[in-house]
Amino acid sequence: MAQIHRTTMRPTKLELLAAWLPTRAWYAGGERGPEPVRAGGFRLDDPAGEVGVEFMAVTDGEGADAVAYLVPMTYRDKPLEGAEDALIGTSEHGVLGTRWIYDGAHDPVLVGELYALLAGRAVPQQQSVSDAADPTVAAALDPAAAVAGAVEVLEVSDGADRTDVRVRASGGEPLVLRFHRVLRAGGDTDGEILGRVTAEWTPAGGAARGAYVTVHRG
Repeated sequence: MAQIHRTTMRPTKLELLAAWLPTRAWYAGGERGPEPVRAGGFRLDDPAGEVGVEFMAVTDGEGADAVAYLVPMTYRDKPLEGAEDALIGTSEHGVLGTRWIYDGAHDPVLVGELYALLAGRAVPQQQSVSDAADPTVAAALDPAAAVAGAVEVLEVSDGADRTDVRVRASGGEPLVLRFHRVLRAGGDTDGEILGRVTAEWTPAGGAARGAYVTVHRG
């Protein structure tokens, strides 16, 4: 299980996101710079114990009109080859040293563990507590799409409110894992859905719940 260290990060993840979010196609804040506020999320464990995997929800401020975003992130002790465009930034961790922090939709470790979660082979972990499952996260996948084995990332594309990751598991048909970058409470209306991960976040005014990720035919 991943160990959560009570220590410092300089710059912090939120400081890095304040600069990174406005560069994304799905950022809805216009010219107004964000003041990211942590609003929820969960973690997954890398079976190899090498990569930190986090699904973070943030709002771009604390007002009633603040937009909630999904930012999946991975934390590595060295650069991920070929992922320069997905680098959110680097930070000095008080225990682990330099961390390279990536947009997790482009990281094969996060994508693989997300598929394992959907297929019932991984357990979501609480965001800030070591070795503690998060029962508020729900994941389900059509059994016909839950192929055993690892997935290969075929393509990653950003849209106005989402990032689509096209994958293929050994022996299976291509699937699209859709990261809902702009989080919306309630149901999803993306046509045929083969699976989903739903979780909570806390915008101004109270708790919300909705799809972090949905699964579609590829």
